[in-house]
Parts: sequence; C-alpha cells; structure tokens
Amino acid sequence: MTDNDPFPHRIVCLTEEPTEVLYALGEEQRIVGISGFTVRPPRARKEKPKVSAFTSAKLEEILALQPDLVIGFSDLQADIARDLIRAGVEVWISNHRSVAGILAYIRRLGAMVGAYEKAERYAQRAEVHLAEVRAAAATWPRRPKVYFEEWDEPIITGIRWVAELIGIAGGDDVFPELARESLAKHRILADGGEVVQRVPDIILGSWCGKRFRPERVAQRPGWEAIPAVRNGDMHEIKSPIILQPGPAALFDGLDAMHAVFAQWAARHM
Repeated sequence: MTDNDPFPHRIVCLTEEPTEVLYALGEEQRIVGISGFTVRPPRARKEKPKVSAFTSAKLEEILALQPDLVIGFSDLQADIARDLIRAGVEVWISNHRSVAGILAYIRRLGAMVGAYEKAERYAQRAEVHLAEVRAAAATWPRRPKVYFEEWDEPIITGIRWVAELIGIAGGDDVFPELARESLAKHRILADGGEVVQRVPDIILGSWCGKRFRPERVAQRPGWEAIPAVRNGDMHEIKSPIILQPGPAALFDGLDAMHAVFAQWAARHM
C-alpha cells in the first residue's frame, strides 16, 4: 500500500471468507482484525487480533482498531452491523447463498481493495476447478442420492451453495426444495422420517463446530432402512471447508465431497 492508495487500509473481517479471499489475493496487510472462528489460512490466527464470534463482536476492540471498513455476512450479523454503523464505521454485509454468489463475492471484494485483476484471476481459477470436477463426475454411470446434514438437534439440511456443490461433485441432493431456503430455521426437519423416505445413498454430516457422529445417526428410529446407513456410507465434511460461503467451499469442500462420491461410484459401475 502507498500513501495515495484510495482503498480501505484497515479492514475488520467478521467472518472467515473475506479473510481467506484477501490473503489469497495478497492483500492481507489491509486486515487489522478477524473472526475468532477463522481457520483459513492458518497464519491469519497468528497474525491478526480476533475481535468477533459470528453473532457477537467486541465492539470497543473493533473501534479501537480504527477500521475504515468492516466486512460481515448475512442477516445474523445485522445487529453487529447496526452498532458499528451507529458508531460511524463503514460496513459491508454480503448475503450470498450460491456458488455464483461466492464467485461474484470474490470479484466484488477484490474490486473494493483495488485488486480486481487478481480477484478475476482467482475467480476464474475457481471456475476452472468447478468445471473440471463436474466433467469428471459426468463420466459416472450412476449418481448417488445425497443427504447433507448441517446440524443434528434439530435436524437442519444443507444450504443452497452446498446443494449446488453436491451436484457439481457428482451427487443429487435429496432435499433440493429446502436448499432454496436461505434461513436455517426454514430448513429444519420436524420429522426425521422424511430422510428415510428419500432413501439417500450417502449421508454427509457437517455439524457446524462439532464432530459428526455417524453412530448416532444410525441409531435414529427407522434410519437403519436407509441405504447410506445400511452400507456405512456416512461421512463427515469438516464445517470450515463447506459451511463458509467462500473459496474453501469451491476448492477443498468440493474436492472432499467429490472423493466420497467417486468411491461410491466406483463400487456401482
């Protein structure tokens, strides 16, 4: 950065995805504070002060950093954004929920820090990867039916970008109608028997912040009839690589799901 750089110099990231994008673009020097849930890239936790959770933030610590931009995500951070705006801070809350939205987010964030060309190259790299994985899965004679579980009590199914990535990775999400619901409360299954009726071949668990327990899933009433349970096709996808609407989902999250589906497809040739 130079003294005449007109772009934000002191950015606080309330979620992981802006941190991951800015580091990927080589613009990490602009970040002065991050979310405590940040794990990507690992060095960010060592280099930047942690000033927020997801639905709460250390307002005084954020203000002490004198940010010229705070970046957050979704309606769940609306209260944090309100308090910061009232304190005179510029805030950008993104609300993207799709693969196309993640790609657009990378491009917009890059433009906001004067790194549009680097962001464009990064987004194009992600698009190439998505296309390569989609093409590899297109060679399979069968696609597995996939149930993705974001939380267990209550049972919450996968959000839109997850469902889209399942499709790109070679599977078919068994709750496509719920994936269109942006709010988690609208993706709650009141009756676990609905999963039994959809007969998924594979169950993926990503219990946002805690370890997926397939043995507990297998013990749910009636679930022994599900092919995925019967055949032991229950796998964890770590939440940091799939539940953040950022680059991790387009690369590591997608690859993790594709690897699971490829193993299933190889057994069903």
